[in-house]
Amino acid sequence: MALLTTIAGIPLYTTTQEALSWAAQNGLSGYHIHNWQGQVGYMGGTSHIEATGLPMNSNAPPSQSNNTGGGGSGY
Repeated sequence: MALLTTIAGIPLYTTTQEALSWAAQNGLSGYHIHNWQGQVGYMGGTSHIEATGLPMNSNAPPSQSNNTGGGGSGY
């Protein structure tokens, strides 16, 4: 796997397939996009809030809830 970085403890990958695989392993579906150091990266879950339990600009620790997926608008 080509890991770019992690955001709020969630991996950011170079391919959609890696993000989708991570999402499936964590009870989520889909992926969303982040730009990191000028490179497009892919994170599992249809939105950042779905993947982390946090809005994009939050400094709070990730939610401890069992997020099992569902719809939602992405960032």
